[in-house]
Amino acid sequence: MERTVYPGSPYPLGASYDGKGTNFALFARHAEGVELCLFDSDQSDAREERIPLKERTHDIWHIYLPHLKPGQKYGYRVYGPYKPEEGCRFNPNKLLIDPYAKAIAGVIKWHESIFGYHIGDEINDLSCNEQDSAPYVPKSVVIDNAFDWGSDTKPNIRYHQTIIYEAHVKGFTFTHPDIPENIRGSYAAIGHPITIQYLKDLGVTAIELLPIHHFVNDWHLQDNGLSNYWGYNTIGFFAPDVKYSSSGVNGEQVTEFKQMVKNLHAAGIEVILDVVYNHTAEGNELGPTLNFRGIDNRSYYRLTEDGRHYVDYTGTGNTLNANLPNVLQLIMDSLRYWILDMRVDGFRFDLASALAREFHDVNKLSAFFDIIHQDPVISQVKLIAEPWDVGEGGYQVGNFPAGWVEWNGKYRDCIRDFWRGEESKLGEFASRFTGSSDLYGDDYRTPIASVNFITAHDGFTLNDLVSYNEKHNEANGEDNKDGESHNRSWNCGEEGPTENQDILTLRAKQKRNFLATLFLSQGVPMLLGGDELGRTQKGNNNGYCQDNEISWYNWNEADEELLAFTKKLINLRKNHPSFCRRKWFMGQEIKGAGVEDIVWFLPEGNIMPDEAWDNDAAKSLAVYLDGRGIRSVDLEGNKIYDDHFYVIFNAHYEPIDYKLPDERYGAKWTKILNTDDAQIEDGNGYQPGDMIQVAGRSVVLFHAPLQD
Repeated sequence: MERTVYPGSPYPLGASYDGKGTNFALFARHAEGVELCLFDSDQSDAREERIPLKERTHDIWHIYLPHLKPGQKYGYRVYGPYKPEEGCRFNPNKLLIDPYAKAIAGVIKWHESIFGYHIGDEINDLSCNEQDSAPYVPKSVVIDNAFDWGSDTKPNIRYHQTIIYEAHVKGFTFTHPDIPENIRGSYAAIGHPITIQYLKDLGVTAIELLPIHHFVNDWHLQDNGLSNYWGYNTIGFFAPDVKYSSSGVNGEQVTEFKQMVKNLHAAGIEVILDVVYNHTAEGNELGPTLNFRGIDNRSYYRLTEDGRHYVDYTGTGNTLNANLPNVLQLIMDSLRYWILDMRVDGFRFDLASALAREFHDVNKLSAFFDIIHQDPVISQVKLIAEPWDVGEGGYQVGNFPAGWVEWNGKYRDCIRDFWRGEESKLGEFASRFTGSSDLYGDDYRTPIASVNFITAHDGFTLNDLVSYNEKHNEANGEDNKDGESHNRSWNCGEEGPTENQDILTLRAKQKRNFLATLFLSQGVPMLLGGDELGRTQKGNNNGYCQDNEISWYNWNEADEELLAFTKKLINLRKNHPSFCRRKWFMGQEIKGAGVEDIVWFLPEGNIMPDEAWDNDAAKSLAVYLDGRGIRSVDLEGNKIYDDHFYVIFNAHYEPIDYKLPDERYGAKWTKILNTDDAQIEDGNGYQPGDMIQVAGRSVVLFHAPLQD
């Protein structure tokens, strides 16, 4: 029976079910024809029905099919010239994934037919491959967007109170013995009560998930028994990846993701997504034709002047052209969908500098930022930039506009150098500890612009940072040439695993030093998931392709002492606004107090003079934080006060005697942290002027109650 077809609407893009039927709309400016392809399953032998789209409004091709319901598998075939030398790569033999697909069933089955050219042909991508790719390409899925959110409310945690936990959906949960085996490694596992209670007990306020947009496992990795584990290879910017679904592939993955968010919100935990809008999984001119390339190559990618090749600011072969209206619309529509329909709380933008490039130079006034700032939905969630890309001038730490916060790579590098004993670090260490005002003090930005981190998914874990001088990436199959070679790490005397108890003791102390510095610093702390457990990747600092024990948590070997220390540190930070200020230190005297809001001290108990900052060999300093100098009010307008704190950082290998400051700074001090020992509190009382021996390579924190 002939199918009933209506003209449909050009908006919204994608497949939209309204309860009576489904509207399909596809942007393809340079196309000469479009076919909607319906499939009766997601199997390779699925029956295909092709329906020409005869309606076109401006650059949008559209159609409405009454009675077509959620669960329907579909794709597109797009007609036009195949002239790679002019940037046109239309090939109707290739089934194309809908760029706006809300769900995608299945994964790529690598086969030469999914390439637009003949692999190995002497003219490479200038040849035209006419094999049908439909059996090997995953199918887009029509979904029903209905979901019972009940009384769900976003936590809306303010930046200065935010503590981020970076984690991988699978790696975090796949080996957890208390999570039901049938859901381990899935969205349901992240939303499980066991996982949520763990995050609550730890004290973090937000979980930042490595990419969950539907992504592609590279052919060469798959052939080598590896996979694109991290997921920075997106092909569907609206679809939660089906590989993390425990409930199904026909739209169930969307419901499962929403339930995860709902459960986390109920526990007061925000959900931040690591998103990759700078490139796609189609690679360069020798990559596969999966959607954007076959739909309208010239309208989606940055091409070189000859039109055949791709501009690559990402190191992946291509760069989405975020300056073109259709690409900007795609990105903004995707962001709004994840906020409004999936209810996530923010985004971390991978290689964000690539999105800010107008032509070649990075421009913080680019169209991308303009649209973000004026959008009433997107501008109100957490926006976190990875402020670099691989292109010239791509390192842009400190240069993103107001409204954004940034991964502070300079914080990471400085703190690593300080604790491994590098010289000339006191001045920069003080700046990083106090929020990096040298980077973020302009444009009305505040300390919360700095997302502080010691480790992240890309690089050594905290355990490996203190256990290896060199990367050990042999398992990646690239002759240990991949990954960062300058890690600013120190193995404490022996490379890798050791039975030397002195080295193990020092490594444990160094981990506590890093964590104490992170959670006592101004800014937004980000903890790499698993660092609190002592997770190791055996020296692999580029585990992007390791979907195995190298990357998964080993819950059976968790460092319970380190976990307890981390929990107490986070709790200390959350209970004391002195460590999570909304405004900069002023270094000015507090009215009526006779002291400043922050004061730096030498070991002798004297205020640090300017020339002391130029002592290249110095590796120790102390800082006083006055609880009367916070200069902020709470949500009800009440002035915020806190107790006083005195922190001593000693990165020297020998102990140093420190004299506590005089009674103006505190009438009585209590030692509440000493990284020389895993116990965070000893309760010992001290008087102004007392001499304190601070062990080599350690942090000591003193507390004095606020005096009326």
